[in-house]
Formats: sequence, structure tokens, C-alpha cells
Amino acid sequence: MIAGAVAFVAVPRVAYKAAACWRPIVYRRLIIAMTLLGCAAATPAQPRAQLRADDTVYELRGREEVAATAKGHASHNVGSQHGDQVRPQLSGDVVDVPPSIPSTVPSRTLIHPTGGTGILAPTGAPDTVGAFRFLCEPGQVSYDDPIVYPGQPGKSHLHQWFGNTAANSNSTYRSLRTSGDSTCVNILNRSAYWMPAMLDGRGHVVRPDYVSVYYKRLPKESAECRRQGKECVALPRGLRFIFGYDMVTGKTPTGGGYFNCDGPTARSGHYTTITEAAANCPAGNRLGAVISAPGCWDGVRLDSPNHRDHTANATYGSWGYLRCPSTHPYVIPSFTMGAWYSIDAQRADSWYLSSDEMPGMERMPAGSTFHADWFGAWDDDVMAMWTAHCIDALKSCNSGDLGDGRQMKELAPFVWTTPRRLVPVPPRPGVVAKAATAVAAR
Repeated sequence: MIAGAVAFVAVPRVAYKAAACWRPIVYRRLIIAMTLLGCAAATPAQPRAQLRADDTVYELRGREEVAATAKGHASHNVGSQHGDQVRPQLSGDVVDVPPSIPSTVPSRTLIHPTGGTGILAPTGAPDTVGAFRFLCEPGQVSYDDPIVYPGQPGKSHLHQWFGNTAANSNSTYRSLRTSGDSTCVNILNRSAYWMPAMLDGRGHVVRPDYVSVYYKRLPKESAECRRQGKECVALPRGLRFIFGYDMVTGKTPTGGGYFNCDGPTARSGHYTTITEAAANCPAGNRLGAVISAPGCWDGVRLDSPNHRDHTANATYGSWGYLRCPSTHPYVIPSFTMGAWYSIDAQRADSWYLSSDEMPGMERMPAGSTFHADWFGAWDDDVMAMWTAHCIDALKSCNSGDLGDGRQMKELAPFVWTTPRRLVPVPPRPGVVAKAATAVAAR
């Protein structure tokens, strides 16, 4: 559980029924919709020989990552109640792969035989990518961002977290690997996933019922790997990045998102704003916020000054097939993340993201600033399993199925509707402290 009065932590552990028991049509529709979402472009860097970018990159040993040096100065405009309190401070490149850190519980205790499906067969044509999917429950909400504002609690806009329940502004690869539960199956995935909180305009955070995560990539032996980039590799240990709308430039250099609606009376589509999606999403349906991460890496950096430039998206360009930029030649598993929110009788017409209302800028159209962050902290052995047996074997693995007859173990039945859908917007830590000081001074 995150320390501090302002953090709200969801139900303790998550899990869900095996792939054979996937019954909700909603989720099947979601997976189909997510496969349609492509990728877009980005920026530079040169590969470095001593950091091999191959499937053993997370087995490399390196120095612990060095704390980034902050540059520039902050603008202390408080602005909106929910926006950033200071401007993002650029940090240096992070290039050293951290040492492997084993899970605090033996991985074998959190893996069991699949529920009757056995070893999955390769999907074959027309599929060209291997897939690994699982569901998450919503986690804590807080004004923290360990990528943009490391060590500065309360500085960021309000975030909704998934995955590691101990993630906060002080999180590092080591802290994520050694602390916290997980709302994404179990602690073999202690990665942190976060996005701007969804606000209802009435003083509440709207928490999603569930979040789907879908990793995919060409198998490493596919000839398309050499056409799309230099080679297809595993996710490097310690990688982190931001994707979607860039709050600094106002552009979307990496990743891209949209809003959708699913349910009995839904009018589904790829809507660019929450307002558009809400108009087509009556009560009794779910509104989805779906976003895809970049799939190209420069082979050198685990982070960059703006937290984006070390990754990029493949594009079709004039050549007619997906290709990574020459500056980012390594094809990594990208993932699509979809957060799905129940619509009640009050509908979603007034909903917006916490990042839509920021200091020093006009209120943006609802949802137009959609972006997300990811800080990888997978168990090395488990990531190697799903990379080898799902991604590289061209299999479609669901519900944490590892593709080899084993599956990440569920610790409790998955809850498809979150028990605490609306929670009050928490005050900032600094606001609470100032109020307490003012009372004490009277």
C-alpha cells in the first residue's frame, strides 16, 4: 500500500479465470478492437556495442541506474486543482541496465498448469504477431510520477495506477521489483502502468472496472523482423517511457489513443475525445480509453531527457510496410492498454482527464491530452517465458497463459465490476500539510 494520506489503494490482489473460462463478450470485442490500432513515429540515438539488444538483454549485468540530474527551473504556477504544480524538468539519459532482481516470492509458487488448455498451438496465418494478454484491476490514485517528477510527491497531475500497488514518486526499478503487490495477475508482474485520472466533473475520480493489457511483436525468427528493423528483441530490463499526447509540445510523437464504447446499446468507434464517445455511450455500457505503446527502441537508452526519444513507432511511409526509424532499429514487444469504465444514469458527458486542465493553459477538449506511462519491472524468468513461448512462437496467449502449458497463477477470482467506482478527488499532500499548519497556527 502506498504510504501517505492522499493515496487510495484498490482491492489487494488481482487475478482472473483462465483463458478457457473467458466468457464476457465485452473482452473479446475489446481484443479485436485493440488489434486494429496501429503505431506512429518518433526520434534519435545511436546503438552502443556493449549494450546488446537481443533476447538476453535483461540478463546483462550493469551498474545501478544513476539518479538523473535535474536541469532548468520549475515554474511554480499552481493553476488547476488537478494539474501539474511545476513544469516537467528534463533529466539525463539512463543507459546502464540494472542488475537482475529476483522476485520476493519464488516464481514457481505463482505459476501453475493452465486450466485444461495445455500447451497452445501456434496461430499461424493470417496472424503475424505473437500475443500475450492479461487483465488488471484498478489500483491507487495519487499525484505522483516517478518518471517525470522523481522524488517530488504531489507535483504531477492526478494519476490512476495499475500494476504495482507501491508505485509512487520515489519508485525505481529496484523498489518496484522488491515491494508492492500487483493488480495485474500477481507479483511476477510488478511493472507500473499509469494514466491521467478520469474525473466526472462532480468532485469524483471514476475508476475503471478493469484494464486489459496486450503485448505483441513479430516472432524473432520472422523475416519481417529484418525488414521492420535490425532485429526483434525482448524488452530490456529497466526500460520506462511515456507515450501518447505530449504535455510539453502538444503533439503525439509516440503511441496513440482513442475512446470507444462497448455494451448492449453502444455505438462503437474510434473517438478522439471523451465527449464524442460519451454521446455514443448510453447508461449501461462501458466507455473505453485505449492507447498503444511504441514498438521501436534505440538499443541504448532505458530513459531519455523527455522520456520519449529513446523509443519510436514503426510507420508505413512510402515503402508500404511497417518499418522502425533507422535511429530506433530494434523491434520490441509493444502493448495496448485499455481502461474500461461503467456508465451510470448520469452518463459521461461531463467526464475529462486530469491532464486536460493544466496550469498556464486553457482547458483542453475532454480526453484530448490522453497519454500513459510505463515502468517495466517484470520477473526476468517470467518475461523470458512469455517472450519465448507466446511472442516468438506466434501464439495467442490469454489470461496470463505463458504458452508452454503453464500460466500465471490467479490469487482470487477476477472482479469484472470495480467495487468502488467513484472515489473523492484526493487533496494534494502539500495542500493537506499547509491546511494543518494554518490550523495549528491559530
